[in-house]
Amino acid sequence: MAQSFDVCIRGDGMVARCLALLLARDRLRVALYRPPASAAPTEAAQADVRAYALNRASRELLTTLRVWPESPLSTPMTGMQVWGDDGGRLDFAPPEGLGQMAWLVEVPALESQLAQALHFAPEVHTVTDLADVKAALTVVCEGPSSRSRSEFGVQWMVKPYGQKALAARLISSAEHGGVARQWFQGGDILALLPMGGAGGRELALVWSVSHAHAAQLQALPAEEFTQAVQAAVGLEAGHLQLSSPVMAWPLALGEAERWVGPGWALAGDAAHTVHPLAGQGLNLGLADVRVLAQVLQEREYWRALGDEKLLRRYERARRADVRAMGLVTDGLQGLFSHSDARLQALRNWGMSALGRNRFATAWLTRQAMD
Repeated sequence: MAQSFDVCIRGDGMVARCLALLLARDRLRVALYRPPASAAPTEAAQADVRAYALNRASRELLTTLRVWPESPLSTPMTGMQVWGDDGGRLDFAPPEGLGQMAWLVEVPALESQLAQALHFAPEVHTVTDLADVKAALTVVCEGPSSRSRSEFGVQWMVKPYGQKALAARLISSAEHGGVARQWFQGGDILALLPMGGAGGRELALVWSVSHAHAAQLQALPAEEFTQAVQAAVGLEAGHLQLSSPVMAWPLALGEAERWVGPGWALAGDAAHTVHPLAGQGLNLGLADVRVLAQVLQEREYWRALGDEKLLRRYERARRADVRAMGLVTDGLQGLFSHSDARLQALRNWGMSALGRNRFATAWLTRQAMD
């Protein structure tokens, strides 16, 4: 006989677990569906060598849930340097008195903290068979490969980039100083993110390249892969050494045509995906979680959890921000993928001009921090 719950969350990744903990704080009975091993991988199945760049709002949410990993498992980002493909450069630093720009967090550490918190949340029950669950609201947090979207008749609108993101860890000869670095190079986008605490020398690599280039790079021995990274970035981050396997996944801009319906809602990568060049993927998902939980908490006493009009408040509150981030990342990816020499000169001139305007760079920094 099926058990009755207030909310059933399909998925077992970061977004799903954070939503479960938030709803449990409001004394809602939550079924957290963990699919069988043969099912499509969830967010939690992604490679552990990835690093999450989290903004202030995400940090506040995770701190409220008491799952924030402390140093050296989280590393404050004190600045960012961005290079174009022909001399253009931007330097970002948090305005005085505003603290860090962001924090880089270890995936396994955050997963472990969330698992421990769920262990002490009696309102959350892990289930492995949906036939055992009856709930007023189903929230799908299965990631971009969600199978539940089609069950609810939702189309997935996707724009493949023809790129893969390579992720790995590197050790540098120099301390990173909390500075993140990013290079736009003829369509490729390479980022080195500070890890291992404020005085660390570990770097998380995220390298977006074509499928063909990704296959070539993944086939290289560790020493040759390191040489390829070093050739791309020079000595800006010191002498580098590969310290992990190299993982890869395809990149695309994606959005569900509808986020909600009677008795169901989508959140996180099941609702939207963006290019990782701005490091905003998990921030967008956690913002979904925060808003959805608030909408449910503030509902009228007579309104059911699965009321479509209620759920549309969540969709309206989040969709504009997600689309804006998608437009920015898609535009930057498209701008730097063009090989036209005139456009190359224009975009690098624009980067240099923007870098000289301290008011504009301060505004952009505040947008990234929030």
